Amino acid sequence: MPEASFLEWFSAYAYQPHLVYAAVIFMMFASSFGLPIPEEATLVSVGLLAFLATQTDTYPPPYPGAQPINVYTLAAVCFVAVFLSDLVVYSIGRFGGVRVKNSRRLNRFLPPGAMLKAEMWVKKHGALMAGVFRFTPGLRFPGHMTCGMLGLPLWKFSLVDGIAALISVPTQILLIAYYGEVILYYLKRFREAVFLLLFLAVAFYLFKRIWRWRQRRAGVSRV
Repeated sequence: MPEASFLEWFSAYAYQPHLVYAAVIFMMFASSFGLPIPEEATLVSVGLLAFLATQTDTYPPPYPGAQPINVYTLAAVCFVAVFLSDLVVYSIGRFGGVRVKNSRRLNRFLPPGAMLKAEMWVKKHGALMAGVFRFTPGLRFPGHMTCGMLGLPLWKFSLVDGIAALISVPTQILLIAYYGEVILYYLKRFREAVFLLLFLAVAFYLFKRIWRWRQRRAGVSRV
């Protein structure tokens, strides 16, 4: 797809706010549960849509009176979606306990030793880790679940994780929405590299899944 056509197609979603808000909620929850697409990629994408919604001369609305994305509403939706998805993961650990920790199905999706590492850090640093895990994509899911399993009080988890999300999520949306021109410039310039990195990330994720599956099969065969 030519670059101009892609941006025209992409900008059309800048005038479908409810669809974008719903997509954000879905993607944030999916990312929290291990979808191999970082939530940062979603935030950048919707932030760019908010930027394109302000560029009516270059990317006009599809029809008169079309409702554009509101950047402040988008920032609030992203924050709430991120915070609630973290809270759901914490609750799974809190109410599932050891049963969840020892679940074979769960451990298929986690890096080796992730739960043990998260448990060690939470025991050592307490509630502070709830905020650290928010900025650590590889340990975000097992870390927040461990906070629940180890009985970290809900109010402490909510306070620390909420502050971390409030610092990182709305600021990303607002910065991208107001300075999207710079990001678009680099996306256009390094478009091939961006797509190559995305392809390699997905390929690496699939390779790890297949490798772990073969390792488990080999272990079962030896038994």
